[in-house]
Amino acid sequence: MVALLFYSIAAFGLVLYVIQVFAVRSCVSAPGKATDFMPPVSILKPLKGIDDNLFDNLESFCKQDYPEYEIVFALRDLTDPACKVALKVKDKYPDQDITIVAKWCDDGLNPKVNNLIPAYRVSKYGLVLVSDSNVLVEKDYLREIVRHMEDPEVGLVSSLIRGIRARTLGSVFENLHLNSFTVGGVCFLEKVLKMPCVVGKSMLLRKKHFEEIGEWSGVKEYLAEDYILGRKMKEAGKKVVLSNHFINTVNEYWQVGQFTARHTRWGKLRWRIGGPKYFAELIGNPVLMSLIPLMVFGPTRITLPATFLVWSLKSLGDYSIGRTVRSDLHPLFYLFVPLKDIIIGIVWFVPIFSNKVEWRGDRYIISKDSFLYPCPEDETRSVAAY
Repeated sequence: MVALLFYSIAAFGLVLYVIQVFAVRSCVSAPGKATDFMPPVSILKPLKGIDDNLFDNLESFCKQDYPEYEIVFALRDLTDPACKVALKVKDKYPDQDITIVAKWCDDGLNPKVNNLIPAYRVSKYGLVLVSDSNVLVEKDYLREIVRHMEDPEVGLVSSLIRGIRARTLGSVFENLHLNSFTVGGVCFLEKVLKMPCVVGKSMLLRKKHFEEIGEWSGVKEYLAEDYILGRKMKEAGKKVVLSNHFINTVNEYWQVGQFTARHTRWGKLRWRIGGPKYFAELIGNPVLMSLIPLMVFGPTRITLPATFLVWSLKSLGDYSIGRTVRSDLHPLFYLFVPLKDIIIGIVWFVPIFSNKVEWRGDRYIISKDSFLYPCPEDETRSVAAY
């Protein structure tokens, strides 16, 4: 009876996953609208440390097939190793409108927003694009996302993402997850629940509407600044749009520890935002659900083939989404899907018992809606050092 319960939950999870597969296909196949609407854009690139493929990532923004735009590289100080890379890009493209802003800002606790505040202040144009440092784009990227802004009621445009160039096991796990759980969840929210999900790796904002909702002041204390921005835009009556033009996030040399650390942090974020809705993720992990009866009752004539069937179907679903989003993962890498989902299932429980997060060396307490507080230990250590 127990085994039947868990296999039933696994079957339900697979049904939900099939819906996600079709939601992804629907998002990807949505027709684009040709337009000559191409106003100037300010691209803000917050930088900290050396990401995989950083030079090529930044360079891809210098090759846009777009008439007028500026790029603002934002750092907290000139000693950051990413500054040298930004300078190399600027030197290679002397005719490109590139500004490097290195200014310490501690207006809030979100380090990315602290990077962006000085860059935003020097931005020149009415459309502002926030783009992460590990993003690699194609030359038509700006054209494809800006066309949505032809509608004056659109306040924010986000993009679909996919992980590319995995060369280590941790990177394989990361890209498998981005190209299944993440893109599937975003498309499910967009197409089925009609709830646009803002992914902070690519956010195009209309400056007028952005300033009407308080600019950075309303999000600087939140870890999920992208989610809060999307919510504030909708509350202000502005449209939040998901572009079906994919951006690439380059994850080449990740270790498994980096993978688990990121998804522990993201899990804490989703738990603090979604509350009880977070439990749907556990139910929606058919690999983990089918593993439980196998562990409890051992490999029997029922548990072994049933679990194998669930794992095979989930791997095929991930492969199907991978093909849809044009993932560069080798087909053999999809054999790691069950192991990746088991790790994700274990990581899922951590946010229930821990409210501390670490992000690029900074540590915080995370609370409702991902609001951040300083870690008490860090404050004590700072006072003692002083």
